[in-house]
Amino acid sequence: MPIWDSDSIQGVELPKTYNPQETEDRIYKLWEESGFFTPENLPLRQDQDKPEEVRKFVTCIAPPNITGELHMGHALELTMQDILVRMKRMQGHKTLWVPGIDHAGIAAQNVVEKQLKKEGLTRHDLGREKFEQRVREWKEKYGTAILGQFKKLGISVDWSRTRYTRDEEYEKAVCNAFDKYKKEGWIYKGLRVVNWCTRCGTGISDLEVNYVPEKTKLYFIKYGPFTLATTRPETKLGDTALAVHPGDERYRDYVGKEIEIESVDNNIPLLEEPKLKTIKIEVVADESVDKEFGTGIIKVTPAHDTTDFEIAQRHNLPSIKIIDEHGKMNKNAGQRYQGMKTAEAREQIAKDLEAIGLMGKIEDYEHNIARCDRCDSVIEPLPSEQWFLKVSELAKLADEAIRNNEVEIYPKNWKDVTLKWINNMRDWNISRQLWWGHKIPIEGEEDVLDTWFSSALWPFAVLGWPEETKDMREYYPTQFITSDRGIVFLWQIRMIFSGKYFTGKVPFSVIYIHPTVLTKDGKRMSKSLGTGIDPVGLIEKYGADALRFGLAYQNTGIQDMRFNEDVILMGKKFANKLWNIARYILMKTGDNFEAKRTNHEIIKKMESTVSLVSENINSYKFGEAAHELYDFIWHDLADKYIEETKDKEDIETKQTLAYVLINSLKLLHPFMPFVTEEIWSKLPTKDPEKSQSDLGASKKLLLVEEWPA
Repeated sequence: MPIWDSDSIQGVELPKTYNPQETEDRIYKLWEESGFFTPENLPLRQDQDKPEEVRKFVTCIAPPNITGELHMGHALELTMQDILVRMKRMQGHKTLWVPGIDHAGIAAQNVVEKQLKKEGLTRHDLGREKFEQRVREWKEKYGTAILGQFKKLGISVDWSRTRYTRDEEYEKAVCNAFDKYKKEGWIYKGLRVVNWCTRCGTGISDLEVNYVPEKTKLYFIKYGPFTLATTRPETKLGDTALAVHPGDERYRDYVGKEIEIESVDNNIPLLEEPKLKTIKIEVVADESVDKEFGTGIIKVTPAHDTTDFEIAQRHNLPSIKIIDEHGKMNKNAGQRYQGMKTAEAREQIAKDLEAIGLMGKIEDYEHNIARCDRCDSVIEPLPSEQWFLKVSELAKLADEAIRNNEVEIYPKNWKDVTLKWINNMRDWNISRQLWWGHKIPIEGEEDVLDTWFSSALWPFAVLGWPEETKDMREYYPTQFITSDRGIVFLWQIRMIFSGKYFTGKVPFSVIYIHPTVLTKDGKRMSKSLGTGIDPVGLIEKYGADALRFGLAYQNTGIQDMRFNEDVILMGKKFANKLWNIARYILMKTGDNFEAKRTNHEIIKKMESTVSLVSENINSYKFGEAAHELYDFIWHDLADKYIEETKDKEDIETKQTLAYVLINSLKLLHPFMPFVTEEIWSKLPTKDPEKSQSDLGASKKLLLVEEWPA
């Protein structure tokens, strides 16, 4: 156990200013060498008669992608998690925080393909084996680098338990989960319309699609006796029905009948003048139709729209695929349009319909365009044979866990939102047409599993599941998980039903949804858009403590946090203020540094602050806790009490100052661990409640000192 010999620092003043650049790396190395990030090395202080689950605190990092760099979302998330972890550790819990990284599937393949493109190559030029090796090389060079950046932030994870979603043991867990699901009939292969990314060349889930508002056109097209509104006239060639709402009186007499409609002849060459052809098409009634959209009647293109596919399933309608996996019109679109990209075909068909008198008005229109979350390409809904996980029954496991408060969600207003989403879950497309990822464990199958399939196993796979390991026995289930709202449904909900299904227990008892960090102007942070802010740069400029405290100070229950560098500057000034307070008290007390609880008003105020800070952290109100600390240390202690003591030299005043300093450092340590640990190392004391006669007594790191009661 590392100690400081306080004999060597008696009478030594703190430097006039605190320099985080000279301190933080040294302090972090000291923490690592202490072994206290590993729970087995911790000095436990809680009552041993308490149940083991009460005396432990376990959480897992949300594993960053191997493609990543530390960004402001990471900085906020990890700071809040570390505040909680450090307090629990100081309270005597057997505390474990598991770190790791995710292989990232489509994201990793995307970034390496971009690198190859700069070299004039594609993955097909390399072949699958060599391409996978290039991704592994990328991971070794850049993937683990982000964990080093995390150290700059000061997070207190157990690095000896670092996991990777493609390490050997994790691969076994993924295969075991797939095999068990398949054996029990939860996994099936089927032809369904999926979100298809034409650039990535794979199907993706609904949750990996970004809906971006864009200006487009709304076309009103004549269909026999009707006029229909659509944003995609090019899919007219794949229409197999028209649909209306069952309660729409305007179209009641047409439901169930076939009507004759005119269309453009798609089997004449493009160079010829467009011509009419006549086809018959059925009108069906379906609850999914919005009576208020357009004219209240829609065309049904089962192969190229998810809603239309489901309508077709309910009414036994045929499906005609007219767009291929490259986003081009295929042979079913006819020789007139075959080979055109969808945007090109849209323009041409609109012209042709106008030429033959079937185009009505065209209006400017803004609606959400589906784009790939990874490469931003426009998504094409396409019929594709994929592996699916039935989630209707599995979702009930998550629903019950949340309704029964086995898993609590903070902020609490997210509970109803989450339950509503769970009750509308569709079967999960778990296969991807990629080269990088967990290969589906079926002979002859070339597809890989969706990244989120393996991530859903994270809280128990990192502890050794499916083996009955010592870590599984001692540390599962965990107590806490956190992320922003962006992956609650992608990740947390899937972890809940996976945990319940495979282990019989919820994987964690609390989900904390932290704010999403935006720019000062409320825009999404993005390096490619030039709106990203580098946390490492801020750490180098202001210090990690300043960044941590500033982020915590802003986190006051808001859903979107508009980042303001001014609060980081405030954090730096606060660190300097704390340093000056400690410097004053050490100079004031000299060799008579003895901490004792007195009856002074400042002690009562401090104890009230202890209670409020503890309560707020336990309620995940990190901003409120930071405000309480700031107000007490800056105003109550520095502005008021210290000013009162400047002309006082009595023992009681010195004892009070020492006592308040010691407990202030403990309270502030989870928020500003570096500066508090550095000051702590200079204090010639052992414990505020014990005899201080031996000024040369050793003391523990502040990291594992006892939390104020």
